[in-house]
Amino acid sequence: MDLFHFDQGAGTVSDETKPGGFSRRDMMRVLAAGGMLATGAGGMLAGASSAFADTPKKGGRIRAAYDASSTADTLDPAKGSTGTDYIRFFMFYSGLTQFDASLTPQPALAESFTSSDAKVWVIKLRKGVTFHDGKALDAADVVYSLMRHKNPATGSKVKSVADQFEDIKATGPNEIQITLTQPNADLPSILATPQLVIVKNGVTDFSTAVGTGPFKLKTFKPGVTTVGARNASYWRPGKPYLDEVELIGISDDAARVNALLSGDVHLIAAVDPRATQRVASTPGYAIQETKSGLYTDLIMRRDNPLTGNPDFVQGMKYLFDREQIRSSVFRGYAVVGNDQPIPPSHRYFFAGLPQRPYDLDRAKFHLQKAGAVGTAVPPIFATTAANGSIEMAVLMQQSAQKIGVDLAVNRVPTDGYWSNHWMKHPLGFGSINPRPSADVLFTQFFKSDAPWNESGWKSAQFDQLLLAARAETDDAKRKQIYADMQTIVSNEGGIGIPAFLSLLDGYDVRVKGLGAIPTGGMMGFSFAENVWWSA
Repeated sequence: MDLFHFDQGAGTVSDETKPGGFSRRDMMRVLAAGGMLATGAGGMLAGASSAFADTPKKGGRIRAAYDASSTADTLDPAKGSTGTDYIRFFMFYSGLTQFDASLTPQPALAESFTSSDAKVWVIKLRKGVTFHDGKALDAADVVYSLMRHKNPATGSKVKSVADQFEDIKATGPNEIQITLTQPNADLPSILATPQLVIVKNGVTDFSTAVGTGPFKLKTFKPGVTTVGARNASYWRPGKPYLDEVELIGISDDAARVNALLSGDVHLIAAVDPRATQRVASTPGYAIQETKSGLYTDLIMRRDNPLTGNPDFVQGMKYLFDREQIRSSVFRGYAVVGNDQPIPPSHRYFFAGLPQRPYDLDRAKFHLQKAGAVGTAVPPIFATTAANGSIEMAVLMQQSAQKIGVDLAVNRVPTDGYWSNHWMKHPLGFGSINPRPSADVLFTQFFKSDAPWNESGWKSAQFDQLLLAARAETDDAKRKQIYADMQTIVSNEGGIGIPAFLSLLDGYDVRVKGLGAIPTGGMMGFSFAENVWWSA
């Protein structure tokens, strides 16, 4: 029997399957239950639990508003870096796998994965899938789609993830073989990454977004609107339910809520926790809460002599009043964080790491040692685009004043924040969407050469542990490696993570089928395929 295998079939996933990707133990449990993971060809995502309460209805058009959009919006999966990009990718393209509500990777364009060593994987593709222009999906499309991320000229946002693809080749018209640089049991989870959706072989112009997804592109105006029309030839029979979906960006939190409650839009992302009561108490509207690994983090760049000083970093971490941030800034829709990116709900979370307290004495000791007391400190850049960052910055500013540190807060607009400010100032905030796999999260944001290594922090020890964790098929040993990595990031990394935030979507109750998939708001960015309009 193969050590790692999952496919489409009649089996069921154990209730004990935990978030964060498949471990060897999970694989063996599923194998013991019959060797199969269930999703019918037209199966519902498990996240759409509410969908079973009503019979899906065909037709209708909805309008959804995300909290950010800009002229950098893209239809090229390799270039995407925002939630609106991910929603577009899941509207117009499909991946080899996709996540359900438990963050278990389910087969999508792939029917099965098989590996004896977690290094060489054979993937069988679903037959009868066509692109929007009628071309049949084949192995060459998959090889091209994955390998293009390795080419530096592509400028892929997930190159650091794709670099572990040593070789990908077609071994039949509907079969490919992926050879990794070293074993990685998380491959099914990795292939559910939004950027790794499948495009047509050889395509370099993505302006028409020809994919195999549930919607066909009708209109795309970056920073303004995206409209998708139902793909009648979608490979999941019966889906999507909606005739049309429009996606717009409304950066202002209050304006987004007003647009929902006035009927201008039917679904909104990133409801400010302070506005949840207003939405929930308005007849015909409701809040969808998804507990997640989303975090807003303080970035302290290593390329600045002050903010790169380890004592400065430690001092700033002690300035976080985490319980106040959880209760006041996020109205309880959060859990306290400990300056490392694995949330408490994740199966690889290290509970043994001592919680860093709010401690002004220790903060002063470290900041004084770094030379930050009584001298000019770079301002903190904050924005409503990074949830709660302005409020957190003000709280830190107030605490810093008590110990003689003058922290200025630069509030900057949402529009263009990610391209103009993120990672470009000595002090500033980021906002990182949940990643279901610890490997993907650490690879994209903490590996020394990762393009999204926010603080520019480098650790050879951390990089070695990352590779060791990938290759480790013993789950207990892997968990210990990840515990060591969390400890290193919390103690030495150049970012502060005070809390993990719940994802809060507001919606018109006539939108049915909306569930929770913890990779992101709006059902892990995949609402368009799963919801219907009941009016």
